[in-house]
Amino acid sequence: MNKRIAILGAGESGVGAALLAQAKGYDVFVSDKGAISEKYRAELTKAGIDFEEGDHTLDKIYATHEIIKSPGIPNTTPVIKGALEKGIPVISEIEFAGRYTDGKFICITGTNGKTTTTLLIYHLLKSAGLKVALAGNVGESLAGKVLNGGYDYYVVELSSFQLDNMYQFKAHIGILLNITPDHLDRYEYQMEKYAAAKFRLAQNMTASEYLLFNQDDALIQEYKANHEVSGTPVPFGLKNENGLALRYEDQSILASFSGISAKVDTSKSPLIGQHNQYNSMAAVGAALLVGLTPEQIDEGLSTFQNAEHRMQPVGEVDGVKFINDSKATNVEAVWYALDGIKQPIVWVVGGKDKGNDYSTLLPLVKEKVKAIVALGVDNAKIVTAFSPVCPQLVETQDVNEAVRMAKGFAEAGDVVLLSPACASFDLFNNYEHRGRAFAEAVQKLKSAGI
Repeated sequence: MNKRIAILGAGESGVGAALLAQAKGYDVFVSDKGAISEKYRAELTKAGIDFEEGDHTLDKIYATHEIIKSPGIPNTTPVIKGALEKGIPVISEIEFAGRYTDGKFICITGTNGKTTTTLLIYHLLKSAGLKVALAGNVGESLAGKVLNGGYDYYVVELSSFQLDNMYQFKAHIGILLNITPDHLDRYEYQMEKYAAAKFRLAQNMTASEYLLFNQDDALIQEYKANHEVSGTPVPFGLKNENGLALRYEDQSILASFSGISAKVDTSKSPLIGQHNQYNSMAAVGAALLVGLTPEQIDEGLSTFQNAEHRMQPVGEVDGVKFINDSKATNVEAVWYALDGIKQPIVWVVGGKDKGNDYSTLLPLVKEKVKAIVALGVDNAKIVTAFSPVCPQLVETQDVNEAVRMAKGFAEAGDVVLLSPACASFDLFNNYEHRGRAFAEAVQKLKSAGI
């Protein structure tokens, strides 16, 4: 009898796991408590995979040898608790996919910066001609990539939810960028448990695998001081401390570890800001470990384009640069954006407030921001917080008007920065919609010749 496997959740990871499991000879059943999108329903139907939506049929789910669950489903849900009580193993899609390839895994986690670092590593390796796949939290399932086959390296962005329910999986190169409070409702509001989830990245490592970590991050240092962590450590940082494997000097990254001694020029990289220096050090370290030369990395850095809505240049009008950072939906992300820009800034901010404390931004706004355009339904909190340090502050609920207002404040050489610090749901469907609308408004302004 074929082994039976149940998959909970029919999104990208669930359907990828289902198709891989079927290819490996499993009898597959997919169950989604909600509605399955047309795209994934069509994929399951075409493959002849048994599935249900709108409910969980527990008898069918529990009549299996193993359960793969979507990262969005907590272990505390009744269907998972019931499985564990019955002794049925519950694993992640990443754990399952890792069984079926001999390729090397380069895995990236952290509270912030994961996507940029993942995309940069993928770009560096692909530009150098390596057979490399991009997968994980960045948008495509690892299982689907493994099913496609033909890759020597898999660059995988991992959230803490994906790291949960991973047991035998091993990263060959693991990168831990930072740990700051996030998703604590999934970890009983205990930072220790959230940090432990992030450090699952290093589980199963031996001395022949590498853990690159941010030496400057206090919570990483605290966890390492109190726990044994596997793998060969590769610390990177911006503070001039002894023992750093990767550090910055002027516009170069200096690397010295594991027999590697290299200098990589970052002057042509489009990434700006201190946070991107950490991301770049991690990416360069990974690229060196897989054998890229400094010259190959220099070239790759110069041609990299970051993901949309993350410090994305979207146009220039009369010498004024417009940057779309719509993904910056919290105060910390905005701090990094403001800190990274050296030119005078006209800041477009606002949206649905998430209980923000803007106090950490006040010194940067006072120093760098010449005018503020508040784009939101309710801007009262922004006006109260920032008008004392930036008297030139106007309000609007229209993105086209916001761009025109911002241009009116700006001079040649200035930057107009959309970095909202808020959710988008008051005026837009999501942050992508907000970012696209901003970019379109900039193009309209450019076409009008105003």
